[in-house]
Amino acid sequence: MSGERILLVEDNDVLREGLKSLLLQEEYLVLEAGDGRQALERIKEAPPDLILADIVMPEMDGYALFEAVQSRTEWLSIPFIFLTARRERKYILAGKRLGAEDYLIKPISPDDLLTAIRSRLGRSRQLLLAQLEESYETSLIMLANAIEVRDPYTRGHVERVMNYSLAIAEEQNWNGARLKELRFGSILHDVGKIQIPGEILTKTGPLNEAEWAEMRKHPEIGAELIKGIHYLESAIPVILYHHERWDGSGYPFGLAGDQVPEAARIVAVADSFDAMTTVRTYRQKSLPADAVEEIAAAAGEKYDPNVVAAITRAWEKKRIIEIYLAFP
Repeated sequence: MSGERILLVEDNDVLREGLKSLLLQEEYLVLEAGDGRQALERIKEAPPDLILADIVMPEMDGYALFEAVQSRTEWLSIPFIFLTARRERKYILAGKRLGAEDYLIKPISPDDLLTAIRSRLGRSRQLLLAQLEESYETSLIMLANAIEVRDPYTRGHVERVMNYSLAIAEEQNWNGARLKELRFGSILHDVGKIQIPGEILTKTGPLNEAEWAEMRKHPEIGAELIKGIHYLESAIPVILYHHERWDGSGYPFGLAGDQVPEAARIVAVADSFDAMTTVRTYRQKSLPADAVEEIAAAAGEKYDPNVVAAITRAWEKKRIIEIYLAFP
């Protein structure tokens, strides 16, 4: 990928110009510095995507520069490569003790240098993406909890349903992108409740017909809210269909069996288990073991038998009770 900014820190003018020419040919943007102090000024002006630095330099050497970069939280993720003529083991060990991952010995071929740079930039992009996704997930959980907190009986519901759903899916050998989609869907499954009146959500007695009609709108409301947000659109099947039932008795469309997306069938079981094991206005709290038995009894009616078998296996392995106890 071209266009990344590389800070080249080298006190030898001729070598710096040669390295700069090589990097420019690869369409990298090159920032230059003749020593560590100049490099710090360049980083403050425009943090680079990677630092390529000599070790022995006037004013501030490469080790001191590395330590200075690592001391700033906002610079910690910048990849750092030492490029030096120092072959002695003590110099290599000194860099590794500081935490530097790459230590390249001059002379190095252009191909080897570019390979190292591409590799470090690739790992850095993967790390930043993972951090972004983690931050995004945290924000979504905060949003979902902000909705759930309107109902004091559902505190912790989002985290529990998400973890129950993942435990069930892993028993069915889900992995990779499918788990990611399930994670977002389970977090956002009740996002449509943001538009349901608070007096309905917190009503202590049974809902009347009109109130039930209003409550049953939340899957469609939630799907509409997420529509158009590309990163979250894969969550829509869970949001829209998690109240459908295996026998067609659910809502909003009365779908049955395999017509209901598998992720929604998983969240339906996880959501039901959490409702059964939580104090609610409309029912007493059940013991977790009793809730698993109640779900098993409804296999082939309310719930997909394969999903019921998966939560049963997860229960036997104590994964479900661990989640239940972790998010009281």
